[in-house]
Amino acid sequence: MTDFTENEAKALIGAAEKMIEMWARLSPEKQSALLARFGTQENALAALITTQLVTPTHG
Repeated sequence: MTDFTENEAKALIGAAEKMIEMWARLSPEKQSALLARFGTQENALAALITTQLVTPTHG
């Protein structure tokens, strides 16, 4: 098991919260499409986050 510093733990929790918020903002249709393509919510979110890291949107 990995021991995290308090700052690392806060960063991980923050990232998880953002992932949950991102998923909740998606339409049911988009959630279904992502689940069909990636198999699990975790895989779908990882793909979304990777896409945003690679091609960040400016808004």
